[in-house]
Amino acid sequence: MPAPPRPAPRARLLHAAALMVALATTAALPAVAAPQNQRLTVVELFTSQGCSSCPPADANLIALSRRPDVLALSFSVTYWDHLGWRDTFGKPEFTRRQYAYEPQLGERGPFTPQMVVNGRISRVGFNLAEIERAISGAPPLSGPDITLGPREVSIGRGAAPATEADIWLVAYDPNVVEVPVRRGENSGRTLPHVRVVHRLERLGGWDGKPVHIARSETPPGLLTAVLVQLPSGGPILSAVTE
Repeated sequence: MPAPPRPAPRARLLHAAALMVALATTAALPAVAAPQNQRLTVVELFTSQGCSSCPPADANLIALSRRPDVLALSFSVTYWDHLGWRDTFGKPEFTRRQYAYEPQLGERGPFTPQMVVNGRISRVGFNLAEIERAISGAPPLSGPDITLGPREVSIGRGAAPATEADIWLVAYDPNVVEVPVRRGENSGRTLPHVRVVHRLERLGGWDGKPVHIARSETPPGLLTAVLVQLPSGGPILSAVTE
């Protein structure tokens, strides 16, 4: 994969007030678990511990993670690692996921912090009010029902997509994790993260017919989500989490 461009300049134009507002909002919101059968809005944050613009977006994701109607997921990308700090959660497959989104979303290239809503809407992640407007305006997920069992994932019948959809398994940490950063743009800071994704695995495909797929056991301390999504960074059709 060719070396990625530097993140877009717009994502670097932040003020300390944005972080203060986001953290204040986070503190005011109680944590609530989402039932499996609820129609969720999926918000993916592409972030990096080496990006000085990302802490306000990380705080915003903490706020969003407390909404029972939102599946918030944090993907740490790797293209900031050369600036002196290697992201402790970064994986190449997360970077590839963001790259796949950009042409579909009309972006010229990847940037941090980026939030993607239901695989359809792209926003810079530091403005919580703007993200909430995107959530409110996003078309609801209307794909097949998903049943997430301890050893199997079942996808129900639905309208057949033009191209076989991907079934993604996501393992993430539901807790807030504090990460001390010793080098790079955030050197000396301790950064809070939530819903950090540790594993992204394609389980198979869905063509409109019911399908049952075995799943591996989730590591201790992590939760599992399943996404049915059109390929190559397309819209998310359905989502469920534990």
